[in-house]
Amino acid sequence: MQAVMTVGLDIAKSVFQIHGVDAAGNVIVRRQLKRRYVLPFFQKLPACLIGMEACASSHHWSRELTALGHTVRLMPAAYVKPYVKRQKNDAADAEAICEAVSRANMQFVPTKTVEQQSCLLLHRTRHLFIRQQTAVINAIRAHLAEFGIVAPVGRNGVEQLLDVVADTSEKRLSEIARACVLALGAQLRTLKVQILNFDRQIMAWHRSNEASRRLDEIPGIFPPGLGWCRSNTRAGARASSVASANRAIAICAACSRQARWPSSAMPRSMAPNIGPGSPRCWRGDPPRSLRSRSPTRSREWRGP
Repeated sequence: MQAVMTVGLDIAKSVFQIHGVDAAGNVIVRRQLKRRYVLPFFQKLPACLIGMEACASSHHWSRELTALGHTVRLMPAAYVKPYVKRQKNDAADAEAICEAVSRANMQFVPTKTVEQQSCLLLHRTRHLFIRQQTAVINAIRAHLAEFGIVAPVGRNGVEQLLDVVADTSEKRLSEIARACVLALGAQLRTLKVQILNFDRQIMAWHRSNEASRRLDEIPGIFPPGLGWCRSNTRAGARASSVASANRAIAICAACSRQARWPSSAMPRSMAPNIGPGSPRCWRGDPPRSLRSRSPTRSREWRGP
């Protein structure tokens, strides 16, 4: 039997699908493996090229298989989909991965290190807590509005609402309602403390990471890694006034390199109205709506 040269590995939570071919493209192995048998199987296999989709837990398996001497290539799932034959199932996916990884024009995803994934987890956890904070604030406002208690929009308005609830002389609230809203207020304060702690950890990581510090020193980029131009506009002035603890949020935690647009791990509240076609900063060609305008009349645009 000829040696396996290329393997397509369709990863999952419990059952993994293997599709291996030789140098001529003939199928040598096609089987399912339970999770505990994956590493022993590849330990016995001679060094070969392994393709996987860049999805959940793929970076972990990439590091493990690379340590065994194999060459691992991660690919976006969207690039593998055109190679799927017939109906979609695990065997067809593994075969498609095996075919896609051997393409010369395929684009691959670099494997993240443990440090990079840890920092990405830090950003994502902060993002989750911010969403929970927003949900708690909305709940407090909605519940109190049912009793006719409202306050201005903003963090100060929420504090005013909590002060009203804490006032025992307030007769518009029953004891049950007061206890519920006070519990929500305690949860809100806990979330704020946790978010502040994450801000400090992100800033500490930023100071300890050389690539992140270099990105912070690039002229015309604020916060680091976003491609956000410093400008004299009101938007730029607001950006420059962001607290230093939040500046490292815009660093690409996944790969420690400059990101073109905000990553999914970054809360949208930290980068409002930034994205393809945003008037704050354009890299490359300006939006079509501004191509006919004169530079003096259009908002600031910086080319590549």
